[in-house]
Amino acid sequence: MASAIYFLFPDICFIDTSTYIPASVLDSSIEYLKGVGPLRADMLKKELNIFTFRDLLEHFPFRHIDKTKVNLIGEISPQTEYVQVAGKLVDIGVLGEKRGKRLVAYLKDKSGTLELTWFQGINWVQKSLQPGQDYLVYGKTGFFNGRPQITHPELELLAGVKADGKAFLEPIYPTTEKLKARGITGRQIGKFTSALLPLLSERELPENLPASMLEKLKLPSRFQSFCNVHFPRSQQDYDAAVRRLKFEELFVAQVSLALVRMERHRFSRGVKFEKVGELFNTFYNTALPFELTGAQKRVLKEIRNDTARGRQMNRLLQGDVGSGKTIVALLSMLMAADNGFQSCLMAPTEILAQQHYAGLSSLLKDMPVEIKLLTGSTKAAERRKVLAALAEGSLHMVVGTHAVIEDAVQFANLGLAIVDEQHRFGVAQRARLWKKAPIPPHVLVMTATPIPRTLAMTAYGDLDYSVMDELPPGRQPITTVHRNEMQRAGVMDFIRAEIAKGRQAYIIYPLIEESEKLSYEDLMQGYEQVKSFFPEPKYRISMVHGRQPAEQKDVNMQRFVTGDTHIMVSTTVIEVGVNVPNASVMVIESTEKFGLSQLHQLRGRVGRGAEKSFCILLTGSKVSNDARERIKIMCATNDGFKIAEKDLELRGPGDIEGTKQSGMLNFKLASLVNDKQILESAKIFAGQLLDNDPDLSSADNLPLKNYLLARKGKTAWSKIS
Repeated sequence: MASAIYFLFPDICFIDTSTYIPASVLDSSIEYLKGVGPLRADMLKKELNIFTFRDLLEHFPFRHIDKTKVNLIGEISPQTEYVQVAGKLVDIGVLGEKRGKRLVAYLKDKSGTLELTWFQGINWVQKSLQPGQDYLVYGKTGFFNGRPQITHPELELLAGVKADGKAFLEPIYPTTEKLKARGITGRQIGKFTSALLPLLSERELPENLPASMLEKLKLPSRFQSFCNVHFPRSQQDYDAAVRRLKFEELFVAQVSLALVRMERHRFSRGVKFEKVGELFNTFYNTALPFELTGAQKRVLKEIRNDTARGRQMNRLLQGDVGSGKTIVALLSMLMAADNGFQSCLMAPTEILAQQHYAGLSSLLKDMPVEIKLLTGSTKAAERRKVLAALAEGSLHMVVGTHAVIEDAVQFANLGLAIVDEQHRFGVAQRARLWKKAPIPPHVLVMTATPIPRTLAMTAYGDLDYSVMDELPPGRQPITTVHRNEMQRAGVMDFIRAEIAKGRQAYIIYPLIEESEKLSYEDLMQGYEQVKSFFPEPKYRISMVHGRQPAEQKDVNMQRFVTGDTHIMVSTTVIEVGVNVPNASVMVIESTEKFGLSQLHQLRGRVGRGAEKSFCILLTGSKVSNDARERIKIMCATNDGFKIAEKDLELRGPGDIEGTKQSGMLNFKLASLVNDKQILESAKIFAGQLLDNDPDLSSADNLPLKNYLLARKGKTAWSKIS
């Protein structure tokens, strides 16, 4: 049996453990580890999700304590933070009374005396101390009356052993209050890990990166890295181990995603758009309302290339609010029509579907193209006509909501499916759309929620993606300001002045998901307050909220769209896609309750016309640091991508819209915020590796192939032999 004594030496990672080890030691239940047992195992499972030896191995320390040196007491200065010293314990006594009561002892070595103080557990500590004995002492230093002192030090009886520093940095692990109460501290978890490491060898942690890559990047082996991330000899060893394990996590994720993408490109069939024909060219040359931006032209070229290859296109188009994604969608649909294929555009809400339909119909009014709307509220007679036209092929384009994926909707020749605001649709819903054609249609997924590049590379890495980061000419940047409750009257005066110029305004209240009732009461209270500032009949106000029947919501929205009302009081239901070019003011109430990307989406409802627009962020007088940070970035920039990067920094990847379900983000060590350079490097190396050896069949890539096959179910590699 491999003794835990090995752990006391840094060479533990090279011991011969051949006398032990079952084949799957890392999959052993944690209760079988020496020192754990059933009760502690139960706590570790509940509190830290540590079920197996592997889970413990991947429970990484958050810091290390350096006890590798033993200093002389005389070397302690006011600059010393933590210190380890050895000496004889003398003069133990209790001083003070009641709250001022403390236990004081002194440690002497040849260079001086150090005061040790305890304010808690005095009786227990006093009983355990042995005056006249030699101790190793560690703790945070302070100075009291010009003399060095350690409060609540860690002590270890030397009992005739030479005072020596440890051969490794001591790890401290994340734990919980419940575990601490049962004695399972961050240090105790270190003892469990020290019992685990001698049971492991390179057989349990085989290398999974090609040898040439390790050499090129100067990375330590996988096995050595796991040893050094827990018990490094030095900070340099620890840093190298962490860098290696972070690179591995990001590299494996990039390879897995690239394999999914390659498999799709290699094996998926798609309809071929062989030409850019008359409809596209006529519209482009005569009906296009403005010159396309460079970004729009670039994306169209990418779509053109994708659809001409006979492979299914799967492209994510992310463009900031107002960057002109709808025109790109329309030109792509015209490309499909030129090649004899139908298209559908699916939007998450009726309002947005109607708006897309109205916008596209007016752009196509002089073109020989049939386009129809299909939503849940389409009347039965109209629905029958639309379904018949789709089935016989006389209808080129349909714009709709979830109604488009119902079984009754059959296409004669569906070639292109466009999904707007993709995170609002589930995977299963999208899959039903693909089944509406014998050869799956090309897919263009659009989102106005800018996705940070690091996140897009990871969460959406299996899609080809395009970014539109230019705004069409003539758009003025929106001026964003922060005002608090005390300045409300001034804000209302400003809205009044804008209405006098013929403009309109939004006033938005937060939607509190946990309490619809609370949101509703807030909104009604706000509505009454707005009415007191803007009395009827001089001012007309629309109100929209989730409790209204769909019809009433649409009527109220429509009144604002047509300019019949001056002010729209609403919850966040207007967040996506509503287009009122005449609205020039957006007031967001209780801004502190909104996330960054939501604030950016709401702000995008104004600034859609040629007039100067304003966004006013209204908060209470007390604002948390986090909220203040969000408001600061909103006032500083209109760039959705900068905002998305900041959002990722503040909230972490798991909370960013649409990525909660992504298994690719469950990294143990790597961080999309702090490890951008490692991610870039991992992406480059993954690309080069698969360009040279797409099947991972070379001897150098065999470890990686075996590792991916062993992770079956977690990676698409299992589909590729």
